[in-house]
Amino acid sequence: MFGDEGGSAQIICPYDPIYKSKSKKLLKNFTDIKTLMEMNRLSLNDDTTASVFSVNITGLTAEDAGKYSCAVTSETDVIYLYSHLIIIIKQELLLYKSEGDNMSMECKHHAEYQKVFCKAHEVSMCVNDGVSQSVRDDGFSLSDETSTGVFTVNISHLREEHSGIYWCGSHIITKVHLNVTRVSDSSVMKMMMIAVLCVCVILLLIGGITLIIVYKFKHNKTPGLGSLPTIPSSDNVLYAAVSFHEHEDSVSDVTVAFSKEQILTDYATVRHTQDSTNTCI
Repeated sequence: MFGDEGGSAQIICPYDPIYKSKSKKLLKNFTDIKTLMEMNRLSLNDDTTASVFSVNITGLTAEDAGKYSCAVTSETDVIYLYSHLIIIIKQELLLYKSEGDNMSMECKHHAEYQKVFCKAHEVSMCVNDGVSQSVRDDGFSLSDETSTGVFTVNISHLREEHSGIYWCGSHIITKVHLNVTRVSDSSVMKMMMIAVLCVCVILLLIGGITLIIVYKFKHNKTPGLGSLPTIPSSDNVLYAAVSFHEHEDSVSDVTVAFSKEQILTDYATVRHTQDSTNTCI
């Protein structure tokens, strides 16, 4: 028997007509559940004509999950008629994945109850003749963490046909909606084009930065305009005498006299006044 958290559950208990006059009750784990009666969450209706009594439990919580027994009582004995297991569907999960992805889901588990993991539209389809049905697929694997009260379902290399409703747990079951989307060829092409574009942009940036660095390096090594290189100090330095005289047809006349045939010289523009003579040593 299954019930949603916050919802209600009804337990049907048929009995032999000889018990019509006997007192009826519902037990949980063979213990009277007076607390639910006191909270007005449990009501019992006895149909003596049909020889059936029914019990309704409202406001279901995870703590209500467990084994229940229908019983009739006499002055000296308790007769157990039927046992029922109420499983609470605690929550729903919506999972969206793409083909080829891996995923895992955690399921509540208690050692006293049977594990449930199946794919079906209704949770009632997960139990057949009291045996829980499990998904049989090579891509599915289960790992049990008994100490934590959780077992984990792992699914590798998801395919579109894995989409559907899954139920996992034991006395508390989680409803899982899994939607696996197929990656189309056009989407793959778009992703590849974006990747190529990103690579091209990165290469262009690297090339531009390299050119800027090379240009700055060369520019810093070239002397600026109007600057003269420094002649190192040495005993072998050669000297030249330079004199300037006014010329009738030109603004200035430059005469350079060298002390040797081979000499290192630097050129510069020198402004001078009339009848001035400059000598560089």
